[in-house]
Amino acid sequence: MNTPTTFYPIGTPGQPWGAAERAAWRARQVKQRSYADDVLTAIDRLRAQFDVQQYGELDAGPDGRFPVFALRSKDWREGLPCALVTGGVHGYETSGVHGALQFAERHAGDYAGRMNLLIVPCVSPWAYERIQRWNAEAIDPNRSFGDDGKAAESAMLKALVAPLKEAFLVHMDLHETTDSDEGEFRPAKAARDGQPFEPGEIPDGFYTVGDGEDPQPDFQQAIIAGVAKVTHIAPADAKGEIIGSPVVAHGVINYPCRELGLCASVTRARFRSTTEVYPDSPRASPEQCNAAQVAAVRAALDYALAHAG
Repeated sequence: MNTPTTFYPIGTPGQPWGAAERAAWRARQVKQRSYADDVLTAIDRLRAQFDVQQYGELDAGPDGRFPVFALRSKDWREGLPCALVTGGVHGYETSGVHGALQFAERHAGDYAGRMNLLIVPCVSPWAYERIQRWNAEAIDPNRSFGDDGKAAESAMLKALVAPLKEAFLVHMDLHETTDSDEGEFRPAKAARDGQPFEPGEIPDGFYTVGDGEDPQPDFQQAIIAGVAKVTHIAPADAKGEIIGSPVVAHGVINYPCRELGLCASVTRARFRSTTEVYPDSPRASPEQCNAAQVAAVRAALDYALAHAG
């Protein structure tokens, strides 16, 4: 994998971006796929299985307006444990979106009467279409779930889950780590923030990110065991790390989710995990990546139900 050796082509080295630089960055973002065709069509097919709730609409100015939807169990019952599944917080992370939809279509029925499900397949539709990490304002939605978050995508999801924030037993936030993280998005972030870019290493394989405040190591390992039946798990690098964080168990690192404003902090769920699939591996197909997300969700829900007491 090639890593950039020159400064990102927008901005001035050492100076954070202003409005002109953000506008220049946005002008480079080209629609590459259709949210309506890929996601809304799939959601429409699920209307017989779920209560489909439009929880907001993203106004992307000249790029249009994007309704955002959640899938809610038709048999939602008070007293049952609740689970939240989110995908596409970073729109370019394809298997997060399609893995959530695949789980909803093929496996959600297995939990009917045992668990209330709320599935949000694509939090960031503008970014999904442009295969982009940030939203249209060059803001990372997955750093915007704290009190000072500025991403509209994150604010709408926070409002959706707020009434149930204390009711969730489990939250699975489905992500990917890609070669473009190192080739495009981390250099762009360094330029945006006026910082030097320091090359890193992309892990080959699946891993999870636990919440450092309450990492639930046995829960994370149950997810890893489930996914290992579908695809390979990322090893630690020579420093014993994955993306700069110490590996605390096979395929597991921890982040301070609330401090960083990550989506994994949006509920008070006891069991929460951020999945990270590696779609650029020569050992993984797109179908495997989707299947890995599904396996992670199933393993998480099964563990949570078995340890809900």
